[in-house]
Amino acid sequence: MDASIPVCPGRKLSYAGKLPDISMRTRNTISSTFFLLGCAAFTQPAGAQGNYEIQVYPYETVEPHHTMVELHSNFTFEGSKSTNDGTLPTNHQLHETVEITHGFTDWFETGFYIFTSAKNGQGWDYVGSHIRPRVRVPPKWRWPVGVSLSNEIGWQSRRYSADTWTWEIRPIVDKQLGRWYFSFNPTFDRSFHGPGVNQGLVFSPNFKFSCDFNKKIAGGIEYYGSLGPVTGFDPISQQQQQILPAIDLNLSPKWEVNFGLGVGVTRATDHLIAKMILGYRFDF
Repeated sequence: MDASIPVCPGRKLSYAGKLPDISMRTRNTISSTFFLLGCAAFTQPAGAQGNYEIQVYPYETVEPHHTMVELHSNFTFEGSKSTNDGTLPTNHQLHETVEITHGFTDWFETGFYIFTSAKNGQGWDYVGSHIRPRVRVPPKWRWPVGVSLSNEIGWQSRRYSADTWTWEIRPIVDKQLGRWYFSFNPTFDRSFHGPGVNQGLVFSPNFKFSCDFNKKIAGGIEYYGSLGPVTGFDPISQQQQQILPAIDLNLSPKWEVNFGLGVGVTRATDHLIAKMILGYRFDF
């Protein structure tokens, strides 16, 4: 991406400039894509992303003919020490996820994930892979907020997830107001292989707000939740809710750096987890 695109996660393109002469065919194509992706997620099952990519998504997509490569790292200092669903405990697990995202147009990108996990005495395992197409409202349409729609589908090993095939639909709405940034991801998950199939759609909202301390550093709060089926939320003790103070570093237009320390506030959530995202934009 060029230098006019901020680097910190949760930043979006400026809407400045005149509204371009976008053909009705292009508008219809984008609108139809939003509709079809939305229908696909609600007619087929969707699944949670788990602690492999801990991120509140911004509206922006990767610039056309560019590729973003990110390493998502997290370590669970205090997690589950036993499970009742046959999966491995999360305590002291290290997760490393490679994400490769290519921009095809100014409104469409596709990402691909490779999930891995390591633990002392357990070795290093390949956990699974997901693919994630995403569309957005082009910035030159000058909407008052950034709006995009991500769909993510893929497989994870039964050792690490009771639900092995999952689908996620993630609407994204964000806004930059001076030094302040806000992003809301009202995410819906569905499993189509595993015990979660019976739950139907699960509501998993994510939220972020941050403040630019200066041109290089922004800090704020990220929230990650999984509240239960949309037909009736789980009791609070069974919900997953995590508060994560985080820092974004704007080192250069090509780099993305985000790190933080998350605290689980319910019994069903890993109590203490550290995460870091390191990304680089390539001009191809």
